[in-house]
Amino acid sequence: MLPDIKKILYATDLSENARRAFGYAASLANRYGAKIIVLHVIEDFSPSATLQLASMFGEDKWIEIRKRQEKDVIETIRKRLETVYREAWPDMVEHDFAAGDIVVKAGEPVNQILKQAEQTGCDLIVMGTHGQGMFAEALMGSTARRVIHRSQTPVLVVRLPVDG
Repeated sequence: MLPDIKKILYATDLSENARRAFGYAASLANRYGAKIIVLHVIEDFSPSATLQLASMFGEDKWIEIRKRQEKDVIETIRKRLETVYREAWPDMVEHDFAAGDIVVKAGEPVNQILKQAEQTGCDLIVMGTHGQGMFAEALMGSTARRVIHRSQTPVLVVRLPVDG
């Protein structure tokens, strides 16, 4: 039985390689009529740093700063994705990434990616990696490798080409 891909979780760190991985996610979404859920994880400050910043700015101001940061990240991601989508498929109807399709979470990236994939019932996770050449195995180690090892959902990892 062939898999039915209806939801794709695209995890991005906003790097150039993540942009390349988006091309794969969008291509698969177009081919299968799937929805893309975009996830960007902002790594949390340590508890002590959070307390220091909250005391420095005041609790309410710190919450306001974090919310503004999240909104700015969502808008940046939306603009970048629309540009990539237009460049890759100029003849297709432009995909409109609604705010609900772009999720920004704070926390540890691997845990947040796995949690988001499970909560939204994604059929595939697409993400980039920075590993290249003979050090690929060592460098891929961070987020991509840990997601692959722990995920119950299939994972497509896109690596930059050697000349990229």
